[in-house]
Amino acid sequence: MTALQRQAHSQVRHLTADDVEQIGRELDRIRQDVLDSRGARDAAYIRRVIAVQRRLELASRVVLLAGRYPPAWVLGTAALSVAKILDNMEIGHNVLHGQWDWMRDPQIHSSTWDWDHASPPEQWKRAHNETHHTYTNILGQDNDLGYGIMRVDEDQEWQPRYLVQPLWNFVNACIFQYGIAMYDIEFGEHLREGKGITPELRSRIRAAADKVRKQVTKDYVVHPLLAGPGGFLATLTANATANFVRNVWSHSIIMCGHFPEGVETFEQGQLPQRETRGEWYLRQMLGSANISGPPLMHLMSGNLSHQIEHHLFPDLPSNRYAEIAPRVRQLFERYGLTYNARPLPQQVASAWHRVFRLSLPNDWLAETNRRNLPRQLKSLWRQSRQSRGAVGPGRRRALALA
Repeated sequence: MTALQRQAHSQVRHLTADDVEQIGRELDRIRQDVLDSRGARDAAYIRRVIAVQRRLELASRVVLLAGRYPPAWVLGTAALSVAKILDNMEIGHNVLHGQWDWMRDPQIHSSTWDWDHASPPEQWKRAHNETHHTYTNILGQDNDLGYGIMRVDEDQEWQPRYLVQPLWNFVNACIFQYGIAMYDIEFGEHLREGKGITPELRSRIRAAADKVRKQVTKDYVVHPLLAGPGGFLATLTANATANFVRNVWSHSIIMCGHFPEGVETFEQGQLPQRETRGEWYLRQMLGSANISGPPLMHLMSGNLSHQIEHHLFPDLPSNRYAEIAPRVRQLFERYGLTYNARPLPQQVASAWHRVFRLSLPNDWLAETNRRNLPRQLKSLWRQSRQSRGAVGPGRRRALALA
């Protein structure tokens, strides 16, 4: 029995150690099948997406030259929003994962690619590829899990500060690319560990500041000036709107992949010191969720609508996830596991429900109705005062930095 199976609520308690390793072997076969068959059609796919994205962005800039007219502004801004989403999701995220490095094309390679995003590629790859995908949904090690600002599991002790986490989550969605840049610096982790402002941290801050300055200059100075006096304001507001749309969309897709009800989180003590391949696969299966929908939605999500498949095989070409998803789903069903896949509106609602639910003491939301709401609010107020009183000055400071 693995550490995951010893959890009281685990859906894998019925699996034997041999089952877990057999799941690993079957997933390895699926991965190898894709590696053996990737080739010209995959290369053509990513080149086509890049070409479409660049043409769409160029067309949006041309239309925005007439942005003083509302129809042109709406059309140009919509096209620019789609172009920015494609750049970040289906192209940037997946190229920086090394999904296309096998092509040996220096222009489409994880070591050379830059993207329309506030986070420097090297910092993002370290935080995302190395940390998040290795320690998926492990509390205290996976910074993508709640981004260090939210309560994400019932076993985390509730504190009054969590009452505002729905607001923090909304703010994070609006400025998501800058939030990601801050997380990738790992500033909070350095402070929590008492490292202070190390030379390494200073280097990361400088790199992130340079990237942010480059993005802000491009979006809010260079492009508006190139549009001329008649198009300056229209281009400025179009860029701001497109960035906002891209941020909210990206945040929603990523929330759907890791935070809906039913997605599991883990504590380090629950896991073996050295996971087998099968155990690592199993943790990815339990800690991810998919979004069902049409091909266009998969494209616009960067195929992170297939988050389960992406976490199992982060370096496989994203256009292959839809092909292997039925095989992965059959594997879930054969071993009695829940394949968490629902339409986008349901997954978004589920993720936000969890944000609100965990902002409150355990079971508070489930036990509250219109008749007992006044009593429940008084109880919440008492718990808040008791929690604040139970936390000493040193503990308060630590919580503020957490």
